[in-house]
Amino acid sequence: MENPASAVSPVRAFSLAPLMFQNFSCTLAIMAFVALVGPVARILSLEPWHIGAAMTMGGFTWILCARWWGGLSDRHGRRPIMLIGLTGFTVSYFGLCLFIDLSLRHQLLPMLAFLGLVVGRVVVGLFYAAVPATAAATVADNVEPDKRAGAMALLGAASGAGMVIGPGFVGLLAPYGLGFPMYVTAVLPVLALVLVWWRIPRQPPQAAPVTRAPKLQDRRLRRPIVVAFSAAFSVSIAQVTVGFFALDQLGLPAPEAAQVAGIALTVVGVALIISQSILRKLSQPPARLIRIGALVSACGFMVSVWVESVWGLWACFGLAAAGMGWVYPSVSALAANSVSSEEQGAAAGTVTAAQGVGVVVGPMLGTFIYAFHATAPYVMVAVLLLAISLWVEQND
Repeated sequence: MENPASAVSPVRAFSLAPLMFQNFSCTLAIMAFVALVGPVARILSLEPWHIGAAMTMGGFTWILCARWWGGLSDRHGRRPIMLIGLTGFTVSYFGLCLFIDLSLRHQLLPMLAFLGLVVGRVVVGLFYAAVPATAAATVADNVEPDKRAGAMALLGAASGAGMVIGPGFVGLLAPYGLGFPMYVTAVLPVLALVLVWWRIPRQPPQAAPVTRAPKLQDRRLRRPIVVAFSAAFSVSIAQVTVGFFALDQLGLPAPEAAQVAGIALTVVGVALIISQSILRKLSQPPARLIRIGALVSACGFMVSVWVESVWGLWACFGLAAAGMGWVYPSVSALAANSVSSEEQGAAAGTVTAAQGVGVVVGPMLGTFIYAFHATAPYVMVAVLLLAISLWVEQND
């Protein structure tokens, strides 16, 4: 007679696939918006600062809410908070797509279009803040400390794939109308929501409802905060200045400079995917991986100072991105390994918020320093990353 215990369905093993598809889908959707927002602004008679303001407001919302979402997931469980955040992102992103499409069809007044974009980006940023924070915390709950950097690297590779595919996907569908690519990309988060609901297991909360999240000044999170900010700060400076660099340092005409800059960013995405795929096979302490990655990235930025050709620029950006491919997932693992299981959500949210601050501050400071010399931002970033490389392992 069959043992009843053997008839019980085995517990489904934890799988990274739903989280990877979630990261891929949300990143692709956001990159589709970024790729389309320039032409949309031109048709709606919006100024560049209107778009900058909308993007900045969305970034600030992301920064302010990431730790809050992470703390909620500590107290109420990863799965329910992840589903709330992903549902909110899916609905708000579709609403933003619908607003942009209707604005283009009916030539909405510029000020109304601007206000709608600001509100849309703020709401999208509010819910998106839950996605990376709960995903990283879920990995920390289910993956051993010595394998967390590799697991985080897979999440990063999925996001990198979204960064690479998103703009190209938009370019492929743009001939059918500016609204059409956004509607298509809005379908992917819906599929991600279904997959997360189906495959992410229910797990009890890690902390009691009254547990307080670690403070920002918590010594355990000092290194993750500094490294996360520095990495995002460096990458955002490179993204915002590469077009200007191609114009001024390489002496290219505007259309060719735009093409060169676009290819450089594609190289960045590909290099991130490759380096993060390599990282998943390593079992080194996160601080050591950060040290090596920051050093490699610093070399890429420093060598770009002497670049005089398009191929040289692409090579330097690829090298810098390859280093960052080790830094980004390793800083999430470093934060996870620094706190207890009851604080994983708050720690992941803290890293996300620090990255958000870097994304907001980087472009402003980078463009300001660029006014002094085209290579000045890259020298600054190289020195910063070299300092991070020398400092991060001191306390290990």
